[in-house]
Amino acid sequence: MTTERIGPPVTGDERETLRAFLDFHRATLALKCEGLSDEELRRQSMPPSTLSLLGLVRHMAEVERAWFRRVIAGEDIPLVWSETGDFQQAYDARSATRAEAFDAWEREVEHARRIERAAASLDVTGHNVRSGETVSLRLVMLHLIHEYARHNGHADFLREGVDGTVGV
Repeated sequence: MTTERIGPPVTGDERETLRAFLDFHRATLALKCEGLSDEELRRQSMPPSTLSLLGLVRHMAEVERAWFRRVIAGEDIPLVWSETGDFQQAYDARSATRAEAFDAWEREVEHARRIERAAASLDVTGHNVRSGETVSLRLVMLHLIHEYARHNGHADFLREGVDGTVGV
């Protein structure tokens, strides 16, 4: 599988720009995982941390699901890997596989894209049960860009620790 990463436009409206930056960061995470075996993706290369590339993919599936499906779309569904709402469970990838993690992540990204495209505007709101706040689609998209950017920084170090690869 080869991931195509397209840079965001240098001009464009707010929604197009947010969408492009989010997709850019999604593709960056996929690129960081490209060409690695399940064992390498599970490798915890920064002990004592249990963080791994596969754990990051699983975590981002949860983040996509929580913010787009549960908050913006108001779906009453559990997290992918935790019936109790414990986001930390996704990080435990010791017995996970690329197929399982990427299938879930890609499925949640597609749901997120569908929800975002169906929204009338970035001002559409949803209710965040965890914080009790009403949040806009704009905030959700910005939050996910931030979340991916932060975790892609982790992925840089994790990938380098696995096989020495730097950059994308």
